[in-house]
Amino acid sequence: MIVVPVALPGRPYDVVIGRGARHELASVIGGLPGVRQAAVVTQSAVLAGGWLEDLDTKVPFEIHQLGEGEGAKSLDSVETLCAQFARSGLSRSDVVVAVGGGVVTDVAGFAAATYHRGMRYVNVATTLLGQVDAAIGGKTGVNIAEGKNLVGAFWQPSAVLCDTETLGSLPPREWRCGRGEMAKYAFLGPGKPDASLLELDIDEQVARCAAIKAAIVAADETEEGGRMVLNYGHTLGHALEAEGFDASSGRDLAHGEAVAIGLVFAALLARRLGRIDDERVELHRRVVAGFDLTSDLPAGTEPDRVVASMGRDKKARHDLTFVLDGPNGVEPVSGVGESDVVATLAEMGSPQ
Repeated sequence: MIVVPVALPGRPYDVVIGRGARHELASVIGGLPGVRQAAVVTQSAVLAGGWLEDLDTKVPFEIHQLGEGEGAKSLDSVETLCAQFARSGLSRSDVVVAVGGGVVTDVAGFAAATYHRGMRYVNVATTLLGQVDAAIGGKTGVNIAEGKNLVGAFWQPSAVLCDTETLGSLPPREWRCGRGEMAKYAFLGPGKPDASLLELDIDEQVARCAAIKAAIVAADETEEGGRMVLNYGHTLGHALEAEGFDASSGRDLAHGEAVAIGLVFAALLARRLGRIDDERVELHRRVVAGFDLTSDLPAGTEPDRVVASMGRDKKARHDLTFVLDGPNGVEPVSGVGESDVVATLAEMGSPQ
């Protein structure tokens, strides 16, 4: 097993990575004082995969099942979970265990953050997206019609278990979803960006991403500054995803697929603003392609609608704010001109 510490002052916890990491759950819960029962939150795909059949929580538990897809990331889901917690007699000293991908950890974590005004939870991440990003760092939340993750809370887990054994059962699209998120880590962390992440085995890839995120979160837990770099590629990515929330759009873009497009967009925008050169743009394209992802905008992308959605994104600070590469590495850049954004979208092939 690889153990990556998240060194938050006063609330440190570990990310445990490797095949069979879920079997560390009993030990984790055993170290939490006062726990008498657990609420296990999951989805049907995890149950169908058999990943709960040998789950040992050390204490009695009930299983609570969320719906599938982004539609399950809703305030209705949180209310339903909290009502189920109340009916089962879950107390503030007990624990919520989220077993699944980013949808499960986001929703279960938010429910844990709000039930009894906050209780402990453990993430058992079974998808690549969850393991490299969503399960780590304490960002919890749900979507509303106006955008993705606009309602949530910073609430840190007691531990994160990244069981790479479960990745073997993922369908191809779930792999793409995680790889799009993984791609951003090639441009974060210490040293000069390169494509070496592509050459590692899966445990090492997850561990490198987790270590980079852990260091960033420990330095800026609530996204007052430095943590914003974790949003690299997400401003356009979330705008493209939000378009897919409208059933009439005919689009269904997974998170990682949208982030991959957003990374290349961010590189092109940074070049337009004179922050990086052609070589660095090409590195972005190479990393995205190396993870078997496309950087093409979806057909019919309307720049005006996308720009409006970017302005509503939770990462915006009352203007068009992007996380962009540059001479000092990846950093937030505010006050980006709308004309530069539209021109960059046009450069990617979107009609103005």
